[in-house]
Amino acid sequence: MLSYRHAYHAGNHADVFKHSVLTLVLRALQRKDTPLCYIDTHAGAGRYDLWSPAAEKTAESRDGILRAWARDDVPELIHDYFAALRAENRSPALRYYPGSPLLARQLLRPHDRMVLIERHPVDHGLLVEALAQAPNARIEHGDGYELLKAFVPPLERRGVVLIDPSYEIKTEYKAVIALLTDAVQRWATGVYILWYPILDRAAADQILRRLVTTGIRRMLSVEFSMRPPKADGGLTGSGLVIINPPYQLDAQLKRLLPWLRRVLKADASAPSGVRWLIPE
Repeated sequence: MLSYRHAYHAGNHADVFKHSVLTLVLRALQRKDTPLCYIDTHAGAGRYDLWSPAAEKTAESRDGILRAWARDDVPELIHDYFAALRAENRSPALRYYPGSPLLARQLLRPHDRMVLIERHPVDHGLLVEALAQAPNARIEHGDGYELLKAFVPPLERRGVVLIDPSYEIKTEYKAVIALLTDAVQRWATGVYILWYPILDRAAADQILRRLVTTGIRRMLSVEFSMRPPKADGGLTGSGLVIINPPYQLDAQLKRLLPWLRRVLKADASAPSGVRWLIPE
């Protein structure tokens, strides 16, 4: 149950997609001066070395962030995402990729706060090390499914929760729905971002159907795929469901997706799109 290590997948197409959207959400919430809280239920190690044996074993960043890194046409929408990448690298070469905790650290203001939860003991230790100089970060060692309830609603009453599990066991597909349902009952006005893999269309659609049955209203779905799903499995794309999305996020995502598809060289037949799960 603790076999998953994101070091093997850091900087892949799913990371570029997910972290671009996270940047948009955080920046939108910062249009107000009042503080916010960023909560990450599956925080990982924080920073990943793309030159490490683990990363080079799969080389997934070559079809992800490394295709976008040297571009001179990065949309203004995600300039802050690329600024955070540059902040983690002292040379023009991209070696260190910031996971969501370090990305958030670069984006959050001094009066904002982070709560980071990681279960894997090695990754938790790396996360503590990576955030050692972040006074506004609280780092918890434990199960995000169990610990989230202790932190919602946050004292700030404004913020975002990123739920980004590995789905290494099938029960997680149900567990994320229960987690979201409970969290929204506790903190109805929070912004929630749920990531899910697209390994096959049936499993992805089941998550979306289950979310619709929860009674949660404002749910925006956005998917980005590199290839059409195949019968033999494999990660061909991923999706995000954003609950209580910031104003005009849907329009921003519709502008961003064509650039991601072109730059990451997605197959022309690969499905991607933005839609409301329950029409407004």
